[in-house]
Amino acid sequence: MRDIPGAWRRAAAGAGLIGPDGSTRPTIFAEMTGLAVRTGAINLGQGFPDEDGPPEVIEAARQAISSGVNQYPPGRGIPDLLSAISEHQERFYGLQVDPGREILVTAGATEALAATLLALVDGPEDEVVVFEPFYDAYAAVAGLAGARLVTVPLRWPDFQPDLDRLRDAVTDRTRLIVVNDPHNPTGAVFSAETRNEIVRLAHAHDVVIVTDEVYEHLVFDRPHVPIATLPGARERTLSLSSGGKTFSTTGWKIGWVSGPADLIDAVVAVKQWLTYVNGAPFQPAIATGLRLPDEYFAGAAATLQAKRDLLGVGLRAAGFEVSTPSGSYFTVADATALGATDADDFCRELPERAGVVAIPLTAFVTPEHRGDYAGLVRFAACKRVEVLEDAASRLAALT
Repeated sequence: MRDIPGAWRRAAAGAGLIGPDGSTRPTIFAEMTGLAVRTGAINLGQGFPDEDGPPEVIEAARQAISSGVNQYPPGRGIPDLLSAISEHQERFYGLQVDPGREILVTAGATEALAATLLALVDGPEDEVVVFEPFYDAYAAVAGLAGARLVTVPLRWPDFQPDLDRLRDAVTDRTRLIVVNDPHNPTGAVFSAETRNEIVRLAHAHDVVIVTDEVYEHLVFDRPHVPIATLPGARERTLSLSSGGKTFSTTGWKIGWVSGPADLIDAVVAVKQWLTYVNGAPFQPAIATGLRLPDEYFAGAAATLQAKRDLLGVGLRAAGFEVSTPSGSYFTVADATALGATDADDFCRELPERAGVVAIPLTAFVTPEHRGDYAGLVRFAACKRVEVLEDAASRLAALT
C-alpha cells in the first residue's frame, strides 16, 4: 500500500513519533499507562487527578443535563460561561475582557492551542518559539500547521530560560512565542525578568504571544502573573486556560482563549471547523466553578502544595535529586544517582523495580536534545494522599 501523506504525518513528525524507518510509534504516555495496567503499578505518569472536583461544580453539570442542556451550545460558548471567564479575568488579574468579542470557549486548552496556531501560522516560513521541555502538543500542532519549531532550553534544576538564548531564538521570522507558565512538565514559574523580556521581544519583532495558563490557580508561594497584564502585552497576547486542572475535571475538556477581538475572530474561523462546539452541560458547570469564593482557589493550591511536598520527601528518601516545583501537578527528579543513564529505559523498568510509573522528561523534548535530559523523570502529585504515601513507600525499595 502506498504511503499516506497528510497533516497527521506532519503532526507525528513534530511530536517525534516517526521512527527511522518512517513508521509511526505510540506515545510514551500510552506505553507507560499500559505498563501500569499490566504490572499493577501506581501511575504517577499522566497528569489527571483521582478525586472529583468541587461538589458545586459536579452538581451544576448534573442539573444542566437533567434540565435539557444537551444540544449544540452557541459557537463561541454559552453566554454565562463567557461572562464568568470575563469576570474571572478581572477578579484575579484586573483584565477587562469583552465576553462577546474577546473570548472563545474551546474543547480544552489543547484545542485552543491548535486553533490558534492554525489560524495565525502561515507555513514553513513562520517560526514558533517554545520553551523546551514542552507540553508535547506544541510540537505536534506546530507540525500540523507546517511551521518551524524553535526551542529555548530550560535547564535543571530551576528550569529558567537563558535570556540570551531567548533573544537568539526570536527573530523577524518568529510568528508566535508560546509561553507555558506555570510550566508543564517542569513545574517552573517564570521570573518577572523573563516575562518582561518576552514582551519586549514580541514588540521588537511584531510577534503574537500565546500563553498556556491551565495551571494558573495551582501556583505555590506567589500569585500567578499573566503576561497579558504587563504593559504593552495585552494587544498582542492570546491567553489560554481551562477548567480541567483548576476543578479536577480534566475529562470535561472545557477550555477557552481570550485576547484582542481581531485575533479571537481568526481563531474562531478555524475552531468552527474543528469541534465546532462542545460540552454543553459542562459549560454552565465551569461557569459555576469560576465564581467560587477565593477560599476555594487558595485551598486548591495549598492542597496540591502539600502533596508536592509529600511526593518530594518520598523521592528524596528513595535517592532522587528533586527540583522543587513552583506550580502545576508535576515534580521533576534526577534519577542519575539511581543508575539512570537513559530516562526512557529507567521509566520502563521502574514499574517492575518499584511498582510506580513515571514519565521520562525526554518525552517533552526534540530528538536532538534528548541527551540533555537523559536522567530526568516527571512524577505527578495530583493523586490522593494515601496513593502518594504508597508510592513513596514503594520507591524506597530503590535504595
